[in-house]
Amino acid sequence: MSYLDVPAGWRLGDRPVRRLGYGAMQLAGPGVFGPPRDRAAALAVLRAAVEAGVDHIDTSDFYGPHVTNELIREALHPYPDDLVLVTKVGARRGADGAWLPAFTREALIEAVHDNLRRLGLDVLDVVNFRAMFGTHGPAEGSIAEPVAVLAELQREGLIRHIGVSNVTPAQIAEARGICPIVCVQNHYNLAHRDDDALIDALGADGIAYVPYFPLGGFTKLQSSVLDAVAARVGATPMQVALAWLLRRARNILLIPGTSSVAHLHENLAAGRIDLPEDAMAALNGIGATAGG
Repeated sequence: MSYLDVPAGWRLGDRPVRRLGYGAMQLAGPGVFGPPRDRAAALAVLRAAVEAGVDHIDTSDFYGPHVTNELIREALHPYPDDLVLVTKVGARRGADGAWLPAFTREALIEAVHDNLRRLGLDVLDVVNFRAMFGTHGPAEGSIAEPVAVLAELQREGLIRHIGVSNVTPAQIAEARGICPIVCVQNHYNLAHRDDDALIDALGADGIAYVPYFPLGGFTKLQSSVLDAVAARVGATPMQVALAWLLRRARNILLIPGTSSVAHLHENLAAGRIDLPEDAMAALNGIGATAGG
């Protein structure tokens, strides 16, 4: 199976990538904590993704913790030359699986070295700083110090490119005043449209936007309009939701995650869905109805 006919790609810094990638988070156990339910299946998904043409994978050493990075190394190392591994720092896991901030200089340096070691790399392609200010979504607060630490590690040659995640426009501007930012990872989908203007502004500056929860998050997107468009184009509602994102803006890169090879191919097939203009208009209305 190939999806090379996905709409034209984008770049993460100096690395060209196709717009449909893969997110490894779901390969860890329930709650992104502990080992996978089926280790062999997790390895198979990673190998199938690369065989299908995926050239960027999103991961983090706090998924598991350590689980997804160890799986990626076991499944794919030595890595194909065109594979871009994107990781993130700024959090850690408590003994009970809690997501805890880890912003200090020491914690960030340790996290970068942990990612390097477990992925078996000398340099990380892209490192996202994930802001955590006590809320699930973005909240204001300076990210200058942690981004400066990553910029220092970049100058040392341990990081090629830097991105930010779970951030506000003010925080993105603050980060861009410190170092080049190649991508922003925020919550965005058909019904959650807070970043509409931000996406367009980033695209004008050549910066990738990578939505997390592209299919709704903890509760899947549900809409009669989405169902109707899916029936019309002969696809699943979730494939249509991904196809809409690809049409929404050229700088959107997708990293849908799954622990199933069959579901992986279903997600990748979204890149071949042609959404007519009237279908796009109908889907755009979902965000307005949801207040996004």
